[in-house]
Amino acid sequence: MFDLISIGDARIDNFIHLPKAHINCTLNKERCEICLSYGDKIPIDDVKTLTAGNNNNNAIGAARLKMKTALYGNIGGDTNGRMILEHLKAEGVDTRYVVVNKDVATEQSIVINYQGERTILVYHYPWDYKLPDLDRTKWVYFSSVSFSFSKTPLVSQIEQYIERTGTNLVYTPGTHQLNFGVKKFPKLLSLTKVFTVNKEEAKKILGLDETKKVDIKKLLSGLADLGPRMAVITDGGDGSYGFDGEKYYGIGLFPAKLLEMTGAGDAYATGLIAGLFHGKDLAEAMRWGAANGAAVVEQIGPQVGLLTLSKMQDRLKENSKIVAKEI
Repeated sequence: MFDLISIGDARIDNFIHLPKAHINCTLNKERCEICLSYGDKIPIDDVKTLTAGNNNNNAIGAARLKMKTALYGNIGGDTNGRMILEHLKAEGVDTRYVVVNKDVATEQSIVINYQGERTILVYHYPWDYKLPDLDRTKWVYFSSVSFSFSKTPLVSQIEQYIERTGTNLVYTPGTHQLNFGVKKFPKLLSLTKVFTVNKEEAKKILGLDETKKVDIKKLLSGLADLGPRMAVITDGGDGSYGFDGEKYYGIGLFPAKLLEMTGAGDAYATGLIAGLFHGKDLAEAMRWGAANGAAVVEQIGPQVGLLTLSKMQDRLKENSKIVAKEI
């Protein structure tokens, strides 16, 4: 039996550090654009190639936090695919459910790092998803998949698996799930124990104006009304917020020397799941998420800074005054 099975694809991220650019923002800074001179050759400082992908990050992060973990997802049969498999095995993640597509290149992304914030150019291959015969697990983490997911039986298969096993489902929809429409899968939402998104995504799901301020309690309760038992919203520099069905919580950021933001959301969700797995309530699990997210942004890439259980305990102790408070 596993502690967690992460469902979603792995990829390779190519990290580019951009020394100079122009940023154009709206007056309220709700939306900003990075501007580069069209047709120019733009100098960069460095390029790093690392294994990544929401579920890859989650599986590795959970393994470091003493969870017996497996990953179901697609990779290509190329050098990059082998690199991902080798790294997963080295981190203690079970790869029996990883699908190797021999004649397909592994997905890659370009991550542009400017002043600590990241802009990601993403390519998704139209994978033909079919959930394998999964062993039992205590938790399932379902996140980013290709746009092709809606044409496959993946969601209904996940629903059947959760109903049959009683597994705890954490649902963090990726770009294509959000674009297709989260509300189109009410049964999946009703089976979800923890639903996590950022504030902009929460507004989009609930059909609210993304440029206007909305009370965070309204966002949390709106998500919970869709079916999940708990809802968590991350809000960049303002920390994160949670609702356990009865109480609302808010927590600020753990201190960090910001280097690069990629993977902060994945790290937060992974820390949150691990906290719940290790018997903590939502308020304390949010501390685990905040600590993990802070550790990741101090490194290049989404996995280098992921905490081990001992380092997690150290960070929590060092920042004992940072707690989730009822709001």
